Amino acid sequence: MPDNLGTIIWTLCYSAVLLGISLYGLHRYLIVYLFLKNRRNAPQPLAKLESLPRVTVQLPIFNELYVVERLLDSVSKLDYPLDLLDVQVLDDSTDETRELATKLVGALQAKGFDITHIHRTDRTGFKAGALENGLQTAKGEFILILDADFVPTPDVLKRTVDYFSDPKVGMIQTRWGHLNRTYSMLTRVQAMFLDGHLLLEQTGRNRSGRFINFNGTAGVWRKSCIVEAGGWQHDTLTEDLDLSYRAQLKGWNFVFLPDLVTPAELPVDMNGFKSQQHRWTKGSIQTCRKLLPAVWRAELPLKVKLEATMHLTSNYAFLLLAAICVLMQPSIAASTNGSWGIWRTILLDIPIFITGSLPAIVFYVVSQRELYPRSWWREVLYLPALLALTIGLAVNNAWAVIQGMFGVTGEFTRTPKYGIQTKTQAWKKTKYSVAKNLLPFIEIAFAAYFIYFFAHEVAAHNWLAIPFLALFASGFSYVAMCSLAQWFPQLRNPWRDNDEALSA
Repeated sequence: MPDNLGTIIWTLCYSAVLLGISLYGLHRYLIVYLFLKNRRNAPQPLAKLESLPRVTVQLPIFNELYVVERLLDSVSKLDYPLDLLDVQVLDDSTDETRELATKLVGALQAKGFDITHIHRTDRTGFKAGALENGLQTAKGEFILILDADFVPTPDVLKRTVDYFSDPKVGMIQTRWGHLNRTYSMLTRVQAMFLDGHLLLEQTGRNRSGRFINFNGTAGVWRKSCIVEAGGWQHDTLTEDLDLSYRAQLKGWNFVFLPDLVTPAELPVDMNGFKSQQHRWTKGSIQTCRKLLPAVWRAELPLKVKLEATMHLTSNYAFLLLAAICVLMQPSIAASTNGSWGIWRTILLDIPIFITGSLPAIVFYVVSQRELYPRSWWREVLYLPALLALTIGLAVNNAWAVIQGMFGVTGEFTRTPKYGIQTKTQAWKKTKYSVAKNLLPFIEIAFAAYFIYFFAHEVAAHNWLAIPFLALFASGFSYVAMCSLAQWFPQLRNPWRDNDEALSA
């Protein structure tokens, strides 16, 4: 056994953090099991509606100059009777998007579309405020919500409305697709991230009777469900997750349709992606603080309460991951301490790898094999990059968790989208940008720390630690350098987002 009390304390702290991560890892195994068990149990409409209902399409936008035209063009192609369809462009824009949207709406009105342009002079409540404001004048019994970067298929309404023949169904969620999945390493990894959640988690939870969440877009709500659940509220940054849980606590049922895909554009820049991840992470913790007590007070099956707890607290894993970054070096140093190192590897490292890291690998391999049966192995080749990127996000998302824990509300920061769908398109990087902060420099510090740590362990021939340290070093280096490259154009050439390289 180690003879240094400090070593024992560091090892115990490290082990406790790893055990916490292992708990979330075991939960991934459960999600995979629920998915595989229920994937053939596709939901079916209770009946076919005798007549089509009136539907309102809500399009919340804020400074979406590059994608608003594509959005309105796709909405104009919806295969649904015009006399049963009205469209609301809920525009909080402060730039040229407002004028462009006005022009596009006017053109559709001239073609006979019932479409209105609702522009607010302030962003009270951000997206939730815009949706709630539009709901006051929505004519439809059902509400299709689409973010600016989504491109719905023409048949999305006809393939969803029959599920509302069940009066208990309050929301239908379609699965997101990816317009620019193959654009870069970053978009490929993002697609894999989302595939795991949108296919395995949503399907497994929904078909096993557990709570799921509206993903903020590409879903159809029953208007009365929104109203009964308390409407759109803006005391969290994830108004979609918040309303979803409030509605299901009221007894409403949701339906997830994995085979109905609504494509969307993935962020092509690292800072935009980090901003999106920060908002989602922070908002989920805010929603957890707000609603988890209500979940446990409700008369729900224990399995639902436990799953809701794992769902709402899942982003605490990033705080644990950040703690590992600090605790790893003292712990690995302890593992080289004589016979204790061997026993630690057998009794601690290997079991925790099986319950902590391996579940993530299994989780994403299953999702890619299900979605891409002929080419899944090519997608899985990007799995090391996914694991590295997850590590690289630790600082960004751990800070979001801390803010959410302590009630820091913050502003709803939009994720810049540029209308990028193919590799030959240039990234219009001069119009929108994400606010700068100190996080990339903290990430650089972690990258330097793990590069030094990696070199030290190579010299010490500690081969067990080297693969993990390589992931940590590469993850922090990639995230930090991509973030800084957006600040300094002269640094962009090594990265995928160089306009001249794209257009060459």
